[in-house]
Amino acid sequence: MQIAILGRQPEISLAELESLFGAENVTPLGEYAALVNSEDPLPQTRLGGTMKSAKLLTRLENTDLSGAFTYLQQSIPEHLHYLPEGKLQLGVSVYGYPATRDWLLKQMLTLKKLIKKTGQSVRIIENKSEALEAAQVLYNKLTGPLGWELLLIKDGADILVAQSTAVQDIDAYAERDFERPMRDAFVGMLPPKLAQIMLNLAVGESYESRVMSQEEPTHSSSLITHSSHDVVVLDPFCGTGVVLQEALLMGFEAYGTDISEKMVDYSTKNLEWLEQQYVINRHPEPVEGSTQISPHGRDDKPKWKTELGDATSHTWDFSRNTANDQRITIVCETYLGKPLTSLPNQQELDQIMSESNSIAEGFLKNLAPQIQSGTKLCLALPAWSLGNGKFKHLKMLDHLTDLGYNRLELVHATNSELIYHREDQIVARELTLLVRS
Repeated sequence: MQIAILGRQPEISLAELESLFGAENVTPLGEYAALVNSEDPLPQTRLGGTMKSAKLLTRLENTDLSGAFTYLQQSIPEHLHYLPEGKLQLGVSVYGYPATRDWLLKQMLTLKKLIKKTGQSVRIIENKSEALEAAQVLYNKLTGPLGWELLLIKDGADILVAQSTAVQDIDAYAERDFERPMRDAFVGMLPPKLAQIMLNLAVGESYESRVMSQEEPTHSSSLITHSSHDVVVLDPFCGTGVVLQEALLMGFEAYGTDISEKMVDYSTKNLEWLEQQYVINRHPEPVEGSTQISPHGRDDKPKWKTELGDATSHTWDFSRNTANDQRITIVCETYLGKPLTSLPNQQELDQIMSESNSIAEGFLKNLAPQIQSGTKLCLALPAWSLGNGKFKHLKMLDHLTDLGYNRLELVHATNSELIYHREDQIVARELTLLVRS
């Protein structure tokens, strides 16, 4: 059994996990974590919405936080012999319980004293809050051979004890976001994490088999998967190519178009850069830490192409894909409208919304006859924050069936919860999961 520590918007994190593992294999734990019924470690490098991945060690029934630390005092010394030679880096993160820094430091110093009595050298990582930040886990190598991050997670009256196996690589995300040769702040920047989430939402449920044989019991389900070369990700608003880049890193083929010749050029140059910086193949192995140089001429490298095209009128070339029985999946951020730093007057807002709605609706009308029934789409559509958790939405969402699409619903997140935003922003991204009817 695995545990996912959820991101800033937990409902979106849960939606991603549900799409990959199935709703029946995901159990939310408050707003901070989820149990995932999988024998294999979670694919952390692929999960944009999961901050940390961990393996469940034990459940402490009817236990409070003090009792959990008493358990650690008793059990940690018994497991030190599994460590290689060297100094142990030890951290503890608490989820679901309030705890002061001073109280946590006192517990950690007690653990340090007990460990040193066994002859094992140890360094404790001090908490800034109840839970260690991703940077603390990453830079102190707490998921390495000489690192332990132990998680104490509230589950009703019980506490789950888990050990972190992986953490989001904030440096890798920053490189893929800020080190690309071509960027354009004016058109907006889709975060690589969000692109990963959108890809997982769109492709995850279209996977046809799980990594398990028919003889295995159904309660040991793992990541839904099939050959990545069966999937071609189309982004008709490719911009600087963030969705395309993340699709390639997942082993999918990528096809991008944009109405702007400048954006097509930017995407092309960014994908060429990506191939020089990362190992990209159809069955990517997670690489922790630094990037690697991709050898040229590899037969297993997924293909990609970019071309000029207005999403409301373009005809995409799917001939090679359908001939090879490849699945087309559409993942894109449509036109978000004019960038806003404050809420405009009603007349201006109506004009911005009308323009955005016209482009998104025109795109879906144009796309519908070109794709097969059952084709999945994940769109980031604009929504405008009115404050107090209220948003203005595109009108076309009210008549999707007339356009040839059905909106999918998830178990662990409602559609109204799939709005990616920050409190200080006016324009949000409404993640919209559709299927061609």
